[in-house]
Amino acid sequence: MNIDQAKEEVKNAVTAYLEKDEFGRYEIPTEKQRPILLMGPPGIGKTAIMEQIAQDLGIGLVSYTITHHTRQSAIGLPKISEKEFGGKKFSVTEYTMSEIIGAVYEQIEKTGIEEGILFLDEINCVSETLAPTMLQFLQYKTFGSHKLPSGYIIVTAGNPPQYNKSVREFDIVTLDRVRQINIEEDFDSWKIYAYKAAVHGAILSYLEIKKDNFYSIKTDVDGRTFVTARGWEDLSRVMKVHEKLGLPVDENLVVQYIQNKEIARDFADYYELYHRYNELYKIPDILTGNFPENMKALREGSFDEKLSIMGLLSDKLMEEFRDYARDQGVQKILFETIKEFGRFSDAEGEDAVDGAEWFRDRAGIMQYKLDNDKEAGLVSREEERIRTIAISRLNDCVSYITTAAGTEQDLSGSFILAKNWFTKRENSRKAGIKETDGHLTNSFRFIEEAFGDKESLSGSQEMVIFITELSNAYYSLKFVKEVGNEAYYNYNKLLLLNDRRQELKNQILEMDF
Repeated sequence: MNIDQAKEEVKNAVTAYLEKDEFGRYEIPTEKQRPILLMGPPGIGKTAIMEQIAQDLGIGLVSYTITHHTRQSAIGLPKISEKEFGGKKFSVTEYTMSEIIGAVYEQIEKTGIEEGILFLDEINCVSETLAPTMLQFLQYKTFGSHKLPSGYIIVTAGNPPQYNKSVREFDIVTLDRVRQINIEEDFDSWKIYAYKAAVHGAILSYLEIKKDNFYSIKTDVDGRTFVTARGWEDLSRVMKVHEKLGLPVDENLVVQYIQNKEIARDFADYYELYHRYNELYKIPDILTGNFPENMKALREGSFDEKLSIMGLLSDKLMEEFRDYARDQGVQKILFETIKEFGRFSDAEGEDAVDGAEWFRDRAGIMQYKLDNDKEAGLVSREEERIRTIAISRLNDCVSYITTAAGTEQDLSGSFILAKNWFTKRENSRKAGIKETDGHLTNSFRFIEEAFGDKESLSGSQEMVIFITELSNAYYSLKFVKEVGNEAYYNYNKLLLLNDRRQELKNQILEMDF
């Protein structure tokens, strides 16, 4: 199965394990909760989906790469204690708490959340001395004499032997005590994640053209070469920073992440072409409705060129869709905060509330909570960004209230000032939504005029690809669902109708008269 399907399987398993009966007992007793074993190639996102599942379910996550541990750190260090048996005292060996078990208790103490996932990566690469301990742990949820808290579910991951020389094959006794999920690399599945994670448009466009270069691990006379999903995502991050700083993005940089010289060189060449297309066709102009004059040359261009142009269009639109979702999240926090302040703003005289001071204190409280949630691993990178922006905007509101009210402010007017400030922001947001809606409509018009036939869509692979991308990407689908776009609805209907016509045509051709 692909990584998306694996995520759902793990999520369902954790949800089922944490389900309780009417007496507060787990429906599946902890000793019967089989640990989950994810087996798949390296770098396809096994660790990332654990973070997503924990955040989706609102539970804790403690993650370890087990190969970093010795037997002593896993089960604890020995110590001599004294115990009495049959009226006599004896010296016995006990163990300090396992570092791993201790980390789980620390996470519970830090977050107050008693349920979660303990994720152990590279489980089948443990040392020979640690292997028996791991078998005990998988069977009894115990390291040494210390048991994992009952609300924590064990999820492990490993790589098949062909990817790692130090892999130890599990025997049937061990495999009969786990739930094994086998994962394969899959570009289409990763692409959905990549859009949400804002992976660079050049990477997505390139891999759409050359899907075989998405994932590759080979060994030949020149040694081992590899390309992984993790490599593409990390390359995307550094590319964006390089572009921001005006630093080069070339083969020398790419090969540090895409460790296959041929693919790295090919992508570096494509990246140059990608930027050339951006300058040649002026994508921002297309979004505003100013199309290139020579549409015929574009129509007669290579399919790779057309895909690159659509990739550029999608990349710009996705930025706007992400901004829409981000602004929406920020405004929601600000609205709830101002609404809460409204309950205090009616007080008069000595009980009157200083609005600037109240919002300043609230921003401080929000920052404190965000810092704690970040340390506990309870927020995604995007949620952290939204909350950080909201705190910054709240400080802007403080400045607005202070400036607008003057030094001798009427405290009872702070709420009205805060509402006015919020309304200005909301009006600006709505103007941005309207602009993005127009950009999306213009993109459809451009693809229709450049490549296709609006009535039948026949021969317009480009329109089919464009609509499919919009329908699969998280932020574009969110925008269309919440805001709507007539062009999207119309072309989507035509596409569905065209698919149905082709289906009926195929059925007629298959009929035996």
